[in-house]
Amino acid sequence: MAKITKRQQKILELLEEREQPCTGAEAIETLQKISKEVSKFDETFEVHMRLGIEVKHADQQVRSTVVLPSGTGKKVRVAVVAKGEKMKEAEDAGADLVGAEDLVEKIQGGFFDFDVLVATPDAMGMLGKLGKVLGPKGLMPNPKTGTVTFNVKDAVKELKAGRVEFRADKQGMVHVPIGKASFTQDALMKNYAALADAIIKAKPSAAKGTYLKSVYLATTMGPGIKIDAKQIAAEVKEALGH
Repeated sequence: MAKITKRQQKILELLEEREQPCTGAEAIETLQKISKEVSKFDETFEVHMRLGIEVKHADQQVRSTVVLPSGTGKKVRVAVVAKGEKMKEAEDAGADLVGAEDLVEKIQGGFFDFDVLVATPDAMGMLGKLGKVLGPKGLMPNPKTGTVTFNVKDAVKELKAGRVEFRADKQGMVHVPIGKASFTQDALMKNYAALADAIIKAKPSAAKGTYLKSVYLATTMGPGIKIDAKQIAAEVKEALGH
């Protein structure tokens, strides 16, 4: 039998103090306590949801974006491919990189020093040849995630402020980071509630039965804590004031 480390023992002791399933607020409180006790770095808080959808059906896809009220705790580097006055608009909005054919050529040469790529619809033709390069990295602009738009100003500002994408994988699972362990409990709760609200609203009309099959909150190196899905709607309403 493998020996339990002091770190693992401490985690188990702190977990025993929290009955599961619990509310999101209780899970955040416990995970912050665990992270403070056993982690040597600022861990990322993550939400993991298993949805009651048939992903193989086109009418049961779940993919959208949400702006986290408290941000992500991470500096997001935004690159924009555009033409004409939209390039100036992107620069004024705070984009880290702005260009047209020149930026496309740079990316084609192996430059990926950015986290999100935004493009105006009239510039998408320039990116066509980069599909095989950007696609696997999850960097190809897409209208569904708001990264193909003429409203460059709002897109850049939202991405900088904490807009994140969520998408159900082949198993119907959604995995999304919602902030850092160093955030206040209130800040993490607002982010958690905003994400939960967005995922609930993204429920496909074709999906039948229980939608939120299971919900867990976890940190980078910490344990997962099960959330009582039946209490999520009430928590969202309280945290977001609606």
